[in-house]
Amino acid sequence: MADPARTGSAEPPGFVRKDPRVPVTTRSSQQPDSKDPEDDTVTTEPPTTEAPSGDESPERNPDAAGAKSSEAGTAGATETTDIAGTAEAAEATGTDVTAEATEAPEVTDTAGTAEAAEATGSDVTAGVTEVTDTAGTGGSAGATETTEATGTAEPTEATGTDVTAEATEAPEVTDTAGTAEAAEATGSDVTAGVTGVTDTAGTGGSAGATETTDAAGTAEATGTDVTAEATEAPEVTDTAGTGGSAGATETTEATGTAEPTEATGTAGSGGENAGCDGSGGTGDAGPRGLRARVGYWWDWRGRHPRAARVMWWMTTAACLVLVLGALLLPNRLFALHASRFLRLPVEAVIGSALLLALPRRPRVALAALAGTALGALTILNVLDMQFVEYLGRDFNLVLDWTLLSDAQSYVADSLGGAVAVAASIGLAVLVVLIMAVMALATVRLSGLLVRDARRATRGTLIAGTAWVACSVVGLQYAGAPVASDQVAKTVVSEAKRVRNTLKDEAAFGKVARSDTFGATPADQLVPDLRGKDVVFTFIESYGRSAIEDPGMAPGVDETLAARTAALTKAGFSAKSGWLTSATYGGSSWLGHSTTLSGLWVDTQQRYRTVMASDHLSLTKAFQKTGAWDTVGVMPGVQKGWPEAKFYGLDKVYNAFGMGYKGPKFSWSTMPDQYALEAFQRLEHGRTGRDKPLMSEIILTSSHQPWAPIPKMVGWDQLGDGSVFEGIEAAGLKASDVIADSAKSKAEYGKSIQYSVTALTEWLERYGTDDTVLVFLGDHQPISRVSGDHASRDVPISIVAKDPKVLDKISSWNWTDGLRPAHDAPVWKMSSFRDRFLTAYGSTPHPSNG
Repeated sequence: MADPARTGSAEPPGFVRKDPRVPVTTRSSQQPDSKDPEDDTVTTEPPTTEAPSGDESPERNPDAAGAKSSEAGTAGATETTDIAGTAEAAEATGTDVTAEATEAPEVTDTAGTAEAAEATGSDVTAGVTEVTDTAGTGGSAGATETTEATGTAEPTEATGTDVTAEATEAPEVTDTAGTAEAAEATGSDVTAGVTGVTDTAGTGGSAGATETTDAAGTAEATGTDVTAEATEAPEVTDTAGTGGSAGATETTEATGTAEPTEATGTAGSGGENAGCDGSGGTGDAGPRGLRARVGYWWDWRGRHPRAARVMWWMTTAACLVLVLGALLLPNRLFALHASRFLRLPVEAVIGSALLLALPRRPRVALAALAGTALGALTILNVLDMQFVEYLGRDFNLVLDWTLLSDAQSYVADSLGGAVAVAASIGLAVLVVLIMAVMALATVRLSGLLVRDARRATRGTLIAGTAWVACSVVGLQYAGAPVASDQVAKTVVSEAKRVRNTLKDEAAFGKVARSDTFGATPADQLVPDLRGKDVVFTFIESYGRSAIEDPGMAPGVDETLAARTAALTKAGFSAKSGWLTSATYGGSSWLGHSTTLSGLWVDTQQRYRTVMASDHLSLTKAFQKTGAWDTVGVMPGVQKGWPEAKFYGLDKVYNAFGMGYKGPKFSWSTMPDQYALEAFQRLEHGRTGRDKPLMSEIILTSSHQPWAPIPKMVGWDQLGDGSVFEGIEAAGLKASDVIADSAKSKAEYGKSIQYSVTALTEWLERYGTDDTVLVFLGDHQPISRVSGDHASRDVPISIVAKDPKVLDKISSWNWTDGLRPAHDAPVWKMSSFRDRFLTAYGSTPHPSNG
C-alpha cells in the first residue's frame, strides 16, 4: 500500500477540486440520477460507457496525488492488490471522497485509506492502474479469483458528505463493494451504476446480477451523497454498499461493516441477491440464506487458495492412480500384489494418442465412454476373482447373471436377510460409483493432456517407444512383463468366451439328445439290482482336499477309518474311488446332474438344456423299470423344484416336508442326522411296501460357511429337531468363520466328519441285507479351503452287505473301505452313469433324439 506521506502534493491529471459548498455529481453520458425528495430510495439510471480522456487517466501521472489543505492517500496495485479504505471521523462541513479505477484487466482488490480528514474540504483519492475493485468511503471488496477485503466506515459528523466512486474500462472486473456508513448529514443520496454485467445496490438495498452477483447498499445518513459508477465492465459482477456483501465471479468474499450513527434518515435493507438473506446495514457479513450458504461453501477455493491447489494435485493424482490401476488390475486374487501395477499399459499410450488428436467435444465424449468401459472392466475383473475363488472358473457374461440371486440367497441364509439387503444395495451403489468415478477421472486426465499438447504428444511418443522396446526384449519385473496389454487380453478372452458359450448351446443340445441307454427296454435296465433298496447320497462339498490336505486330513481320515471299522462290524463292505467333478466350490446341482445324467454339465445353460430334455438319468432308469418306488430327500430345496421330473422321482421331501422344528444351521435348513431320520420315518422304514426303494438324498450340513456345525445326538432323542436349539446357540457364528481361511479349514473338516458319521451311522442302524448305499461329494470346497491349485476330484464309495453288489465292480480297481487311495482310479464324473448301468447288467440301446 502506498504511503500517503510520500505521494507528493500534485493532483492526478484531470482532477478538479470542487468547492465543498457546491454539490458533486458523477460523470455519465446518461440522464442524472433521480431521487424523490420525499423518499429515501435512490433510483439509478445505468450510465453509458465513456472512455476516459488522456488527462483523466491515472496512468499518465501515477505519482501525482494529495492536496495542501487535506490529508490524501493514494494506493495503486498492478497485479494482486489489496487496499482497504477507511474514512474515519471526517468532522468537516463538506467532505469529498473520490475513488477511481481505470483499465483494470485482471486484478482483484483495491482499497484507499483516508483517515481523519478534519479540514473544510477534505479530499481522498485512490487511483489504481490495473485494478478491478474500487472501494469508496465505507470500504469495498472485489475479486476475480481469490480476494477478501473489509471496509469499515467510522461515524462522521459532516453536514454534507459527498462520496464518488468510479470505475471505467474494467474488462474482467468481478466484485465491487462500496460502503457509505454513518454520515450525519442532511440529504442522503446513494447511487450505484454499472454498465456491463453488474450488480447494484442503492439506498433501499435492491440488487440485480447477471451471473453470480451480490450487492447491498445502505446509507445511514441524512445529508450524504454517495455515487458509484462503473463503465465498460463486460464481464462482471458485484457491487455492494453498507451492510456487507459477498460476491465474486469465482470465489470472492467482501465484507463491509457500518458503525452506528445519529443520522435523521436511514435507508438500507439489502435484497435477496446480496449474498446474505436480504438485510443490510446490520453489520453481519456471513451468509444467511440457503443459497448463499451453499455458494459460500462452494467458493472455498477462493478463501483457501493453497488448500485448493493441494486438493487439485491430490485429485489429479488419484485420477491417475484409478485409471492406471484399472488398466493393470489382474482378475485373480493370488496375482493381486504391488508389482503387477508397476508396468506400462499399452492401452494408456493408445488412448492418449487418440485423445490428443480429437477436438474438444469428441475428446470429452470418448474419454467418458472409455472411462465407463474401464469401470465395467474393473467390475468384471472383480467378478472373475470371486468366481475363481468360489467356483473355480471365470464369470460368464452370458450365463452367470442368474447366479447373483443365488448369492444373495446364500448371504441371507448365512448372515440374515437385513445383511443381504444391505449388501445388495451397497453393491449396486458401488457399481454405479465405480463407473461414474472412472468416467470422470478419464475426462479429467484428457483435459490435462491437451493443456500442453506439445509436451503431452512428446510424452506419448516416448511411452510408446518404451513399450515397444520392452515388448521386443521381453523385459520383466517380478515375473510379469513390463509391457502390459492386460486390458486387450481380457477383452479378447471375454469375447471368445461369449462366442463359445453361444456356440455351445446348439452343440450341447445335439449331445443331450443322443443317449447310449435312451432306447433300452425297461426290463434290461439294472437287472442285477432288482429287489435292492438303492440310496444315492451326495455329501455337500466333500472333496479330495478333505482326505489329503494336511490341515484337514487327520480328523477326516480318522473318522473314515472308524466308520469303516464300524460298518465292517455291522456286516457291510465298501469300495471307494475318485470322480472329477464338473463344478468347483459351488453350483452343486451341476455335480448332481453330471453324475446322474452321464453328460458333462458345467454351465447353467447346459443344466437348463439337460433338465428340459428326455435324456435318461440314472435315477430315472430305476423309475422306468417300474420295479422301484422313487423318492427324493432335499432339505436344501425351499421352493418349487421341477427337476424332479428329470430325475424320475415319484415324491420329493423338501425343507418344509419333514416336520423339522429346530433351528437352521446357517445355510443348512436342518442337520443331516435329522434329515436321515426323517427319511427313515417317512419312507425307508415304512412297513407294507410292495416295491424296493430308490432314493436320492442331498445332505447339506457340510455346506459353507461351516458354522455353526451340528453335533450328533442320540437317534432316539431327535424328535422334531428342537434338541438342536442349544447346539446351534453354542456353535460358532458364520461371521466368525466366513472370512478366515484357517478357521474355515478347521470347521470344514469337522463338517465332513459330521456328515460322514451321520450317514454311516444311519446305515449301520437301519441298513438291511438289501440296502445299497452309493455316496459321493458333489464338488471340492472353495479355494480358501482347498487351495488355489486343488484338483476337482471328489471321493465316491459304494457300500453293501451283499458281496455280489461289490463283486460287480471289482474290475474298477477301487480301494477297499471308505477312504480311496491316493492313486485309486480317477474318472470323469459324467462317465459314472454308463459304468454303473453297465456294471449292473443294463444293455445299451442308443437313441439319437
